[in-house]
Amino acid sequence: MRLLLVRHGQTPSNLHHLLDTAVPGPGLTALGEQQAGALPAALADEDIEALYASTLTRTRHTAAPLAAARGLDVLVRDGIREVSAGDLEMLPGDSERGRLYMRTVFGWAAGDPEQRIPGGENGTEVLARYDAVVAEAVESGAGTVAMISHGAVIRLWTAARADNVDVAFAAARPLENTGVVILEGSPGDGWKALSWAGAVVAPAGEGGPAGWPVVGDAP
Repeated sequence: MRLLLVRHGQTPSNLHHLLDTAVPGPGLTALGEQQAGALPAALADEDIEALYASTLTRTRHTAAPLAAARGLDVLVRDGIREVSAGDLEMLPGDSERGRLYMRTVFGWAAGDPEQRIPGGENGTEVLARYDAVVAEAVESGAGTVAMISHGAVIRLWTAARADNVDVAFAAARPLENTGVVILEGSPGDGWKALSWAGAVVAPAGEGGPAGWPVVGDAP
């Protein structure tokens, strides 16, 4: 299956770099609405057969123009919502305490999934809920699926599940609003990242001297 993981459009909290993860969360800014409106054209070459969004307002608003353009229903699933910030909710992500959030998230992908965000989730819980929605999409038989999700959880899941993306790669590449990570594979056969926000990711086994995937401009 071809899997498109799309970050939602810009929100007011994004402007202030806040850890805003609670359901239902804010809607989109005017720019976020424009970004959502541009998705149908940006994904025009993708034969999307199923469209998912998380339970947060911003992903459903981002999915709406694409759903309308393709005549698809939006399948809303809690499993692909953002990693809960717990006690860190609404802290600036670049503050001393706020940085604990992403350190913990990437610690999960690096092999320590039992570590818990204070008052929030651990990595085993987050990956299990995301895996369940991906497995549902695979079992549906759709050839190409788009999931409108969130920046931290997309980077986590890709680093943890794609054979050719490691933690250093994902940590160094924040995903901008409506940025897309494209993968191919299945839970049984594994996943390979094909592109990350428009940059081509090298096939597994073709990384650079440090073992990191090689990226270049997509055609």
